[in-house]
Amino acid sequence: MRKGYKQLLAEADAVVTAIDVAEAASLHGQGDVVFVDLRDPRERERDGAIPGAFSCPRGMLEFWIDPESPYAKPVFAADKRFVFYCASGWRSALATKTAQEMGLARVCHLTGGFTAWKAAGGTVEALPAKG
Repeated sequence: MRKGYKQLLAEADAVVTAIDVAEAASLHGQGDVVFVDLRDPRERERDGAIPGAFSCPRGMLEFWIDPESPYAKPVFAADKRFVFYCASGWRSALATKTAQEMGLARVCHLTGGFTAWKAAGGTVEALPAKG
């Protein structure tokens, strides 16, 4: 293997902005900030989510960001700051690096992810299971 996940994470950490739960909590609810939940829908249903977060499964990120993609989502074209998160901060670090490379200028990720948010007492909304 030429490059493992640890090296990929180290490369991402060197070029992305990571914020802690306290900073994320101060940003939550601001009109110019979008929290982006990169977790799988099953994780969200099982564990809940940060209230108001936009759900973007990690596997769709590049397709939803690119305005030329048939799957592009208007939220990513908005002049907003994006706070990416996943369960532990690994997927979000890699996703933040990718988003920056694609041209999103105001993007960061939550260190420790949703797990850290919950452990710090952050607000969590339950999501209904999809039948």
